[in-house]
Amino acid sequence: MSVDIRTEADIQAINLLRIERTAQRILEITGNSSKELSILITDDKGIHTINLSWFDRDRPTNVISFQMDEPDIMGDIAVSWQRAKREAEEGITSIDNRLTELLIHGMVHLMGYDHELGKQDALLMRQKEEHIKKELFRRNIMADLCVNVDHVATIREARGGVEPDPVVAAGVVELAGADGVVVHLREDRRHIQDRDVRLIREIVQTRLTLEMAATPEMLKIATEIGPDIVTLVPERRQEITTEGGLDVAGLIKSTSEAVATLHDAGIPVSLFVDPEPEQIEASAKAGADCIEIHTGRYAEAKGELQDQEYEQIVDMAQLASGLGLRVHAGHGLNYQNVSRLASLSEIVEFSIGHAIISRSVFAGLEQAVREMNRLIKGF
Repeated sequence: MSVDIRTEADIQAINLLRIERTAQRILEITGNSSKELSILITDDKGIHTINLSWFDRDRPTNVISFQMDEPDIMGDIAVSWQRAKREAEEGITSIDNRLTELLIHGMVHLMGYDHELGKQDALLMRQKEEHIKKELFRRNIMADLCVNVDHVATIREARGGVEPDPVVAAGVVELAGADGVVVHLREDRRHIQDRDVRLIREIVQTRLTLEMAATPEMLKIATEIGPDIVTLVPERRQEITTEGGLDVAGLIKSTSEAVATLHDAGIPVSLFVDPEPEQIEASAKAGADCIEIHTGRYAEAKGELQDQEYEQIVDMAQLASGLGLRVHAGHGLNYQNVSRLASLSEIVEFSIGHAIISRSVFAGLEQAVREMNRLIKGF
């Protein structure tokens, strides 16, 4: 599968990597993943010229498709970013969403559908476009929200009793629409206990992420329980919460061995790392399936410093995605700072716990999860 993107204009506010990823997913959904697709991003003047030259239409349009008579080539799609921007503003949506709609429209034309042939053809084309949109949604064009229930266990352990039960919390967050449940089984068992992990593994209907240090004890527990994914994190007994990312670059041998052990048990592995190029590259070298970008510095920063941390996360998310790593993000994210990161197409999953559990004290756990999901998914 090859997607070639060219630009012929001074484009603004266009995420070319998102366009490429979206186009690749559309090719997969439509059964054309082996074919080549060329995309031209131009302006109104450029697409006007194409219309006039090829179709004798003396006006700009939003998208044009050119079919190719080659078995390995899907065709060409030309899009006016200026027209897409205006239509996005009129439709009260983002330019990324509008460009996705235009890519789908152009692709369906390349598949032989044509709304200009009559009402029935227009109906069939709309139905095909809606099918592709639903599949894109299902394949995580929007990021997932996985809720960490550790702090429910922290409250329980403060009294040494049996409530509140993080196992019950796991069920509630799923009912509220969370895409997964996260637990961190620490070596000192300060909150989540072995019993919690085993019971949550039995009841969870979405997916279970087990955060843990890469120790022999934890690797044994993980291979026995079989979570859907393990996130390896650094761990110090004196810390209140995880204070930084795993030093994969400095621990490449032991990290690679831990990843291999989990892979042998059929468990995908994510590495919790700071947004630094050497850590991202080392994660790929260690054989990880994913990284979780440590967003603590971004969450704690203010003003221009937060802008700088945001740009660093953007760059590292793009680097990781380019290396074939799935990108997650977490730590310190709350209802005020998550939306900015949720706009990044490279981040496909957020792990959030403390902010949601804190909010649930006043709004209830189900409502707190729903509110966070709206910020991440945009509805």
